[in-house]
Amino acid sequence: MSPVTETDEHKALRSAVAALGKRYGREYLTKAVAEGGHPDELWSEAGKLGYLGVNLPEEYGGGGGGIAELSIVLEELGAAGCPLLMLVVSPAICGTVIARFGTEEQKRQWLPGLSDGTRTMAFGITEPDAGSNSHRITTTARRDGTDWVLNGRKVFISGVDIADATLIVGRTEDARTGSLKPCLFIVPRDTEGFGRRQIDMELASAEKQFELTLDDVRLPADALVGGGPSHAFGSGGEDAGLLQLFAGLNPERVMTAAFAIGMGRFALAKAVEYARERTVWKAPIGAHQAIAHPLAQAHIELELARLMMQKAAFLYDSGDDIGAGEAANMAKYAAGEACVRAVDQVVHTLGGNGLTREYGLASLITAARVSRIAPVSREMILNYVSHQTLGLPKSY
Repeated sequence: MSPVTETDEHKALRSAVAALGKRYGREYLTKAVAEGGHPDELWSEAGKLGYLGVNLPEEYGGGGGGIAELSIVLEELGAAGCPLLMLVVSPAICGTVIARFGTEEQKRQWLPGLSDGTRTMAFGITEPDAGSNSHRITTTARRDGTDWVLNGRKVFISGVDIADATLIVGRTEDARTGSLKPCLFIVPRDTEGFGRRQIDMELASAEKQFELTLDDVRLPADALVGGGPSHAFGSGGEDAGLLQLFAGLNPERVMTAAFAIGMGRFALAKAVEYARERTVWKAPIGAHQAIAHPLAQAHIELELARLMMQKAAFLYDSGDDIGAGEAANMAKYAAGEACVRAVDQVVHTLGGNGLTREYGLASLITAARVSRIAPVSREMILNYVSHQTLGLPKSY
């Protein structure tokens, strides 16, 4: 597969998902949000058609593809106005981590449901005082006999109320060095001591945000992704550390880029349609370069971001985790910036109409900025590139 040109299979997937998205559209998603629900019908149909698990292994009910295919699904649903945010979390992060590092039992238990959408999983890494800095995470896991006991807090965790379980990033003590290292645990939703509080967000979204508390949450040994030390060196468990964590974070960045590109495309299509028809003087406003050129620039920037996203997905699916890390961060940065600028220009193109409910674009002003902030801020990406790519010294 080339990271620049799409295969016929990718084009067919893009076309099929676009058709599904068109049947639902922005109005469907807006209604679901207004009613305080989740787009269950779209999620269910996408699962039955095999789109939700297109990146997961065939032997567990998935499509046998990769993040390249899953990013196409999210981008096209976004371009139709009905993106599914849980695609970023459930199959992309959690499904990928379990597929790469889980035990055989964990794969059999979770992957078929994640593939067809009948089960979902949230992802808990962000903390109030650490953000997503894995080196400062304070959620700890200690052994108690054969069990694990977790304590800590998480914040801004999406979709916990609808997820069957949450993949929690904690830290365990290395018996050899005494230092703490990250490990991932599957915590079922109704586990004793696992509390949640919905965060009151100004942003309207089908996926709610939660603060989580883990108060002596007791888990069996098999809740640790990959099992014990015998699964070290590429297969999860206590010794996998940052390897299995970033196996989920790189796809998260690629999928966030897909989310942003789809949103930008949706908004841009609305502005192009409006500029073709809206006539104030003799010609449609789209004939004036002051209108046309900024929209053309937005299109170019979205296309450039997509190219970097495709490169990142290609590298990740090829097994190049280091190369994918750089490209995924760049893709997320480029897509977030392109999306924000596109939405801003689109609303400006429509003038007062851009702020009306009729056109449904004003809410994207806030939503677009999510792609700049989450799951990692653009400033942290610039830190990554300056240190890792350019070799500049750190200030922290």
